[in-house]
Amino acid sequence: EKGYETGEHAPGLKLGGCGAYKAAHHIIKTHAKVWHSYNNTWRREQRGMVGISLTTGWGEPVDPHSQTDRDAAERYIQFHLGWFANPIYRGDYPEVMKNYVGKKSAQQGLGTSRLPSFSVQEKTYIKGTSDFLGIGHFTTRYVLQKNFPFLQVSSYHTDHDLAELVDPNWPAPGPKWLYSVPWGFRRLLNFIKTQYGNPLIYVTENGVSETLQCPQLCDEWRIQYLKGYINEILKALNDGVNVKGYTAWSLLDKFEWNKGFSERFGLYHIDFQNKNKPRYPKASVDYYKKIISANGFPNPREVMS
Repeated sequence: EKGYETGEHAPGLKLGGCGAYKAAHHIIKTHAKVWHSYNNTWRREQRGMVGISLTTGWGEPVDPHSQTDRDAAERYIQFHLGWFANPIYRGDYPEVMKNYVGKKSAQQGLGTSRLPSFSVQEKTYIKGTSDFLGIGHFTTRYVLQKNFPFLQVSSYHTDHDLAELVDPNWPAPGPKWLYSVPWGFRRLLNFIKTQYGNPLIYVTENGVSETLQCPQLCDEWRIQYLKGYINEILKALNDGVNVKGYTAWSLLDKFEWNKGFSERFGLYHIDFQNKNKPRYPKASVDYYKKIISANGFPNPREVMS
């Protein structure tokens, strides 16, 4: 969306209403081709795995008793995660995506939907092309119904017919989009379990950034974020979700999309002003070391000894 619809990210194209869908369509077909290539040529010898990593938030209905809010929350997750996961695990785009984009395309007087379609052969070829599902997850939104007039310029963003809200009480230690909402992660993981047949999951990205430099390297908010989110993964494991691994995002401060070096996700602080780019451990390093050495939350008394 940011690369082919809003032009915010590279390659900076502003192909409103269709660019993101076309790009995603090619990505999904290309992913399937790579999976089949590995499956036919290398799997027997190497016994490796090929999967896809998808980044998604969680959408929670503002009013869980309202059917329209529940439907809007369902659209949120289907237009984000389901857009890619549904073809790979179930053979086609989510029905709600096809219905909404198709309806809005017809209202615009277009002969065909702005959401491309897969042929019968392509659906069969794509379905099942993931040995594991990588999940990048950072935050949650409350979701409610919001109708966008069809005369407006079409876009992926308005196709959903929903609005996103946040709770002002949610901690927001980093950028304005990243609120700490650990319970959303458990709900997302359980959604994946029920929607896609409990696939093998690797959490490939999960973390929080700071927008202001902390010269004392005292990132207590990151410790609380990691603690909360990892705890929800443990709850999901108890729910029967097949989570195999977890990767904190990220080891080092780095170049962050169009934010450059101003947004810092690292456990290690990098002095970008210094030509040698020295690295300094933040407080979260020691905390995370204890978690990974214990493969879970350690007993404080054991750590002390």
